[in-house]
Amino acid sequence: MTTEATAPAARYETRDGVGVITLNRPEALNAVNSALSSAVGEALEQAAADPAVRVVVVTGTGRAFCAGADLKELAQRRPVDAPGHPEWGFAGIVRHWIDKPVIAAVNGFAMGGGTEIVLACDLVVAAETATFGLPEVRRGLIAAGGGVVRLQRQLPLRRALELALTGEPVTAATACEWGLVNRVVPDGELLAAALDLAGRVAANAPLSIQHSKRMMYRAAAGGSDWDATWSGEDPWDANEEATRTVFTSADALEGPRAFAEKRAPRWSGR
Repeated sequence: MTTEATAPAARYETRDGVGVITLNRPEALNAVNSALSSAVGEALEQAAADPAVRVVVVTGTGRAFCAGADLKELAQRRPVDAPGHPEWGFAGIVRHWIDKPVIAAVNGFAMGGGTEIVLACDLVVAAETATFGLPEVRRGLIAAGGGVVRLQRQLPLRRALELALTGEPVTAATACEWGLVNRVVPDGELLAAALDLAGRVAANAPLSIQHSKRMMYRAAAGGSDWDATWSGEDPWDANEEATRTVFTSADALEGPRAFAEKRAPRWSGR
């Protein structure tokens, strides 16, 4: 059963254990204003708090995923962040950590802040017509929503520098070749492909997924960009902590039992 809560600039619904956030300002190419930032941030909070939601998918309405910050808002000196939640960062997502995996389903144009939203996600499925890039240097700006923080963590340095210093866009095929995107699919198959990937992740034990995600970011070289307090800690100490939590859970007993009994596991998330 699908439930839906409508927001002015983004929609949130659940589909079989997957929370789907849809940027919903197609007339503005889903450019980010404060309403969109609030709606996305609140949807992530709702997904994080819902034990029935295992994975989140973020996509856009219309021909764009996200065109970045709403320049009309900035020209009038109106903020585009979520009021009262500076900790969420740009678009309510770029500094908004949740333990559950987040998949970007990029349906078209994703430039500037749109690419920064993609960089904040854990997995990326792109439509064939999707494009990516950080054009800020062409406007005398800098990719301050995580672009210059995350890009070189996710791509080889010279690839990252090419994107950041030329400001030129790349196609979905090139982004996939470089490693920015997990897979590219025909436009009409995008959401189905993203939901399929989400379903294959959601089929696994929730605690195992959450701690695997957290541990991989914690062990990233130089600490994680999500939380500066992780920087410099011994990754093996963090690994032992995560292992104790997962291996003493009810799901750690259920997995081997289900295997032995030749049935699908019934995860409890405990």
